[in-house]
Amino acid sequence: MATSAAAGAQVAPQPIPTVTPPPPPAAMIQAAAPLPTLSDTQARQLAKLIAADEVKQGLRVGAPRDLATRDHDALVRIALDHARAVRTGRLMPDDFQKDWGIRPRAYDPLPAFADAVARDRLSAWIASLPPPYVGYDTLVEGLERYRTIAAAGGWPVLTGTVKYGERGPAVARLRERLAIEDSQLSAGGDRFDDALLEAVRRAQRRYGLNPAGQVGAQTLAALNVPVERRIRQVMANMERWRWLPPELDPRRVQVNIAAAVLTVFDGDTPTMSMKAVTGRPGNETPMLISRINSIVINPPWNVPTSIATKELWPKERANPGYLKRNGFRVIDNGDGSKRLQQSSEKSALGRFKFDFPNDFAVYLHDTPAQSGFSRFDRLSSHGCVRLEKPADLAKLLMRTTPDWQPPQIDATVDAGKTVRAKMADPVSVYLLYWTAFANQKGDVGFREDPYGWDAKLAASVERRSATQALAAK
Repeated sequence: MATSAAAGAQVAPQPIPTVTPPPPPAAMIQAAAPLPTLSDTQARQLAKLIAADEVKQGLRVGAPRDLATRDHDALVRIALDHARAVRTGRLMPDDFQKDWGIRPRAYDPLPAFADAVARDRLSAWIASLPPPYVGYDTLVEGLERYRTIAAAGGWPVLTGTVKYGERGPAVARLRERLAIEDSQLSAGGDRFDDALLEAVRRAQRRYGLNPAGQVGAQTLAALNVPVERRIRQVMANMERWRWLPPELDPRRVQVNIAAAVLTVFDGDTPTMSMKAVTGRPGNETPMLISRINSIVINPPWNVPTSIATKELWPKERANPGYLKRNGFRVIDNGDGSKRLQQSSEKSALGRFKFDFPNDFAVYLHDTPAQSGFSRFDRLSSHGCVRLEKPADLAKLLMRTTPDWQPPQIDATVDAGKTVRAKMADPVSVYLLYWTAFANQKGDVGFREDPYGWDAKLAASVERRSATQALAAK
């Protein structure tokens, strides 16, 4: 049964998994156990099922392959490879970037496949392979919808801005373009009326833009992204869904890096959501899964060497006294080098730091710079995640910790003393990169691909699919 995971803008979790590389291709599993024998009828059925499912699951861009001429053993190897790709992703270990810190768990498809052959249930086996998440299922439907749009010729390119109340050919083209994705809008008409204004606002919300209803450069740029690129964007996000563990921790904190939004879930119900600030391109926030074990109240900031070298020491040289005025201490490391620490009173981490083990030295934290949350583009940190409402999050996560109820948290903050508050019940945290997500009505929302990860991932999926297709011949 599919599990809801907020269909994308925010997403899915579980406990810290060990980083396990994907299992070997199906062709290598052959040596470990005998392969099942297909009947001629099963071979024909399997060839059709896999050819269609490769396209449906976003593993191929083009038309379905013709697998009808493959011999039975080749079809079995193709089926096992297809199962691994759908369940845990098409990528191989060498395809992962370092900051793609989530890895799919090992999966051997042979036992379930052999059982399906023995019981003549190949169709049910194929249907059981995709990740069990509603967020994935809605993207499957969205992919089919955008492929239909592409087959019909895509959408027109818009040039020039138009305003509410205007009419003419440019308005008609805008209405035509929006109606392709928006079932609530009819395509006819050349007047920028109230219905078109609301359609523009809906589109802007889908693209993560300010829903002011004004058709400016950002809105035009989003509307003019070719449908083929949107298809690859959906494919890339489907692949990332396949990396997630098969069961989700019911208590979880989720960050959509691309949308810069944090959501807390209890089961499938969101209990809190807030704006975040995530890493700017060049200082990317990594994808990872971990657990928040403790919260540091009034944390000092131990400045990373890279930030001190590139930003703070130059400011001190240009304006002597800058470090002292901003609460920085210069600490001798004992080996001739120095490091910087900012006191809790002026710390860039604000009053709360949420710790969780990871290989990237990132965490969630408060910030005194609240102005950044008013922007729609909130990718401007050095890689950590800044939070709009960190006190609210701390109190929510500590609700099962008797020693750290809201009065104790408030008193400790006011006292200004640095304290590490250990949580009675650690909570899973997921940092995920979602740039395409769909709701139950089939409306697909998109975000910019600020790190360029979608293009790299889609290309890797296509390349691996092509390589496996050649290997199976």
